[in-house]
Amino acid sequence: MLAALTLTGCRFEDRFIFHPSSEIVQTPFEAGLNFQDYYFGTADGIRLNGWFIPHPAARDTLVWFHGNAGNISHRVENIKLLHDEVKINIFIFDYRGYGRSAGKISEEGSYLDGAAALAFVQQRLGVEAKKLIIFGRSLGAAVAAEIVSRSACQGLILETPFTSIREMAKTAFPFLPIDALLRTRFDVVEKIAKVQVPLLVLHGDRDDVVPYEQGKQVFAAANPPKAFYTIKGAKHNDTYQVGGAAYFARLREFVDMALAHQR
Repeated sequence: MLAALTLTGCRFEDRFIFHPSSEIVQTPFEAGLNFQDYYFGTADGIRLNGWFIPHPAARDTLVWFHGNAGNISHRVENIKLLHDEVKINIFIFDYRGYGRSAGKISEEGSYLDGAAALAFVQQRLGVEAKKLIIFGRSLGAAVAAEIVSRSACQGLILETPFTSIREMAKTAFPFLPIDALLRTRFDVVEKIAKVQVPLLVLHGDRDDVVPYEQGKQVFAAANPPKAFYTIKGAKHNDTYQVGGAAYFARLREFVDMALAHQR
């Protein structure tokens, strides 16, 4: 009976946290972008898929850790705008169980995936750590913070980060004591305290998924140099649309600042 309850709880937990899709709905080619489609392996033998979108004027490369739903093909519109407005190379990949990546997603698996993606960009694409910007959005912020806490890079951008999965469970299910039963932690506050590179945190003040105050708590726990940018009027999934030109200008400004900080 206990085993059955534990199994049921695990399934509920996974459905609460992860929402992968295997269908690739479009590629950067449909948005008018040149890109390379790559496969690479993790330390535990899982085969992952990712895209590299180069920019002819780029000095830096952004490694994108996406959120908990869909897959990389659902970020094409955002990729296009980031490519055009920030003028940066982009490498985006799918965690295990998402898109064309094999395996089944888990917290520990996502960290192995993130480490593999960073190694691929440095070893196969030849990008130096001092020219790497790590970008994590929502769930991806937790993975990105973990990877940067133990890897060198130029700077870290966290968009709509939560403090931890337990705090998100309290937000989503305020009348159910499920937070104490969760195995998955994704504790961003704990991880960000270990990060020693320039940090930019962005959060919409109307976020309808991750409370704005959780983004502020992540920022408060971080080491300097750091900056917080409020995307006025933005919810959880429309930050780059609502933020518009000012949003992309802030990203470009941070990339330039992080580059100068390396010198």
